[in-house]
Amino acid sequence: MAKEINMPPKYQPTEVEKGRYQEWVEEGLFKPSEDKTAKPYSVVIPPPNVTGKLHLGHAWDVTLQDILIRQKRMQGYDTLWLPGMDHAGIATQAKVEAKLAEEGISRYDLGREKFIEKVWEWKEDYASVIRAQWEKMGISVDYSRERFTMDEGLSEAVRTVFVKMYEKDLIYRGEYIINWDPKARTALSDIEVEHKDVDGAFYHMTYLLADGSGEVEIATTRPETMLGDTAVAVHPEDERYKDLVGKTVILPLMNREIPVIADEYVEMEFGTGVVKITPDHDPNDFEVGNRHDLPRLNVMNDDGTMNDAAGNYAGMDRFQARKAVVKDLEAAGRLVKVEKIVHSVGHSERTGVMVEPRLSTQWFVKMDPLAQAALDHQKTDDKVHYIPERFEKTYTQWMENVHDWVISRQLWWGHRIPAWYHNQTGELYVGMTAPEDADNWTQDPDVLDTWFSSALWPFSTLGWPNEEVEDYKRYFPTSTLVTGYDIIFFWVSRMIFQSIQFTGQRPFENVLIHGLIRDEQGRKMSKSLGNGIDPMDIIDQYGADALRWFLSTGSAPGQDVRFSYDKMDAAWNFINKIWNASRFVLMNLEEFSYEDIDLSGKKTVADRWILTKLNETIEKVTDLYDHFEIGEAGRQLYHFIWDDFCDWYIEMSKEILFGDDKEAQKTTRSILTHVLDQILRLLHPTMPFVTEEIWQNIPHQGDSIVSADYPTVDESLSDEAATKGMDVLMELIRAVRNIRSEVNTPLSKPIDLLIKTNDETIEAFLNHNTSYIERFCNPETLEIGHAIDVPEKAMTAVISGAEVYLPLAGLINIDEEIDRLEKELDKWNKEVKRVQGKLANEKFVNNAPEAIVKAEKEKETEYLEKQASVQARIQELNQQA
Repeated sequence: MAKEINMPPKYQPTEVEKGRYQEWVEEGLFKPSEDKTAKPYSVVIPPPNVTGKLHLGHAWDVTLQDILIRQKRMQGYDTLWLPGMDHAGIATQAKVEAKLAEEGISRYDLGREKFIEKVWEWKEDYASVIRAQWEKMGISVDYSRERFTMDEGLSEAVRTVFVKMYEKDLIYRGEYIINWDPKARTALSDIEVEHKDVDGAFYHMTYLLADGSGEVEIATTRPETMLGDTAVAVHPEDERYKDLVGKTVILPLMNREIPVIADEYVEMEFGTGVVKITPDHDPNDFEVGNRHDLPRLNVMNDDGTMNDAAGNYAGMDRFQARKAVVKDLEAAGRLVKVEKIVHSVGHSERTGVMVEPRLSTQWFVKMDPLAQAALDHQKTDDKVHYIPERFEKTYTQWMENVHDWVISRQLWWGHRIPAWYHNQTGELYVGMTAPEDADNWTQDPDVLDTWFSSALWPFSTLGWPNEEVEDYKRYFPTSTLVTGYDIIFFWVSRMIFQSIQFTGQRPFENVLIHGLIRDEQGRKMSKSLGNGIDPMDIIDQYGADALRWFLSTGSAPGQDVRFSYDKMDAAWNFINKIWNASRFVLMNLEEFSYEDIDLSGKKTVADRWILTKLNETIEKVTDLYDHFEIGEAGRQLYHFIWDDFCDWYIEMSKEILFGDDKEAQKTTRSILTHVLDQILRLLHPTMPFVTEEIWQNIPHQGDSIVSADYPTVDESLSDEAATKGMDVLMELIRAVRNIRSEVNTPLSKPIDLLIKTNDETIEAFLNHNTSYIERFCNPETLEIGHAIDVPEKAMTAVISGAEVYLPLAGLINIDEEIDRLEKELDKWNKEVKRVQGKLANEKFVNNAPEAIVKAEKEKETEYLEKQASVQARIQELNQQA
């Protein structure tokens, strides 16, 4: 008698997920354990920027973290997953400024204080959006500990670090060529610059020698900067130009005399061997200028327009000025040629505009001692472990070649630099708070690079600089960081060197690196390509569990994953398979309760086999999780659930469930319930919603699967002999089904089946389990033994320890089958003739699209194979007749 259950026939993710997350949060299931004897396991979320909605990459990131945390929670660890968000200085300010621009307002119209208020409003709006998306993804973070990179505690940590680094001479203020974003009007660090190949040109021009003795030819890709030239340079060993050193040339268009100098920076073999020197607009020229005590001349404003020093070009945009300069050089007879090129040019990662090298006074972090300390730490037992290991090399190479880090940004949104300048003397003061006579001091207007505060995230979020805070003492260093390989430079490396500098410890034990989400064609998802996918739309269509399953099983650590709707369909189908299997179990439990579960009764070979396979799966999956092979763990679960449990054990359990043996039924129900319960627990970290829903319907102990115990191996339930026996039984069933398929004999038609054994153990096993053979092979007669007379005309198969025979007379009418096959052969003969005729037509082959010709050739191969196969089968049957 089937039991009424509260599960509809089809998996409906929207209904399954509705309201469940709020229940978990309200019950406090995501908070750390109250048992402080438990081993701690902590993760801090890579804080998303409060600039908009989360994308698929974020969804992948939090899914992997949630899997780790949920599994550890079930294993009895004291888990903390700390959520939070990043203020994202440049990105957020740019978004708010763009919004204001739509209203015809600039930040300067509002003033600093009012503008900051607007940004805080933006932050609150988007923080709530992000939380709603976290909820939809089902991530088990402790919201009571949520942090923001500009909250009071983190701001104190940032000021503390800045002041201490300044006191240790690790932070300094200096004038250098930096990367400048003319749109955001701020400095950028090297890793905030993306290099893109763009169309450009070498502009060749001549500078006349002031004494009238000739001219020199130089080439540049940025002719607008020549307006700021203060010298031209040659190599000191270049015989062609030895006599020119010390002379002067006339700077075209500006009619200014500048010297010819000698410097080893010049490459004699490149171009003409003469280069222009513009100290304010090129990092290499800046160094040359310092060596030769050259004057500096800035010809560009901070917004990328030309300033008064650019003469007639003042007020023009830099690219407009470039065209004007080239036109005027040509008119003056100074332009030699324009050589078109494609070259790599830096662009702002945040605003997308071309960066401008610019001489500027900025704050810098002295990186050499910090990088060396971090590299030295990687040689200790307390090192950070990279998964996969190859990414440690990426980290090491960056650390070994790092430049000083420009940390000041000419923005209003961010951590204000804790430095003040005396209004009269210009004296510099750095401290946690303003000097006592604050009215006589002006605070530095700049803010700190976003990554400066993000670098402190693993320890500042736990209460540092107060090292007596309980969370800091218990959960730091954190256990695992999960992030993409694209921010190893930006974030991972900085967290490591700052943590070593200020806590003396690594920030996390492990860093699990994942790749990027790409579209079906392997392209990176981007707005420009229009191939981005909103994870919330996917959840609306397929459910969070299906998205989480796809994201966690789609690739190996460190590898990219390609999104496709076919894969999403497969994920949903898998969950629906689990759903239907669970409904079958529930419908056949009748009044069975948790207390009725008893695994000690007499078991069938299928019972013993599935419990053994369950043990093997638990062991494999747990080990794979321990090694962060989450995708492979998912694949092991998939095969156990779909193949072993659903396709084999559930089908075999019907033999008992639909029979009359009450004791056997109780044992089978116990095993079905136990195995399903263990499956749900194993799946829960990846599929939290559907596993909770099913678990609440089956007999269980405890309030929520979130806090249920994770499965462990029970050696008493393993049975190697049962596994060997089932392997033979499944091999036999598959062999008979394959033969039936080959000769078009449906399972519904009884057939004669002979099994000749050559192993006494297998013979005894098969004779003991004829009920399964009868159910799955449907024999009219069944004979098992070692002394069987082999029929002359039979289909055969060889399995472990036995040979299988299906007499042809019982399977098919040979004459009728030959007649059917000859008709099929005629069909393939015609298809072969048609396709070969097409391919023999030179006009078709030469004029048709390559893809169509290729498709026809593939058809020819396929049709020839089928023709040969049917011919062989006819020949075989004629020999049997």
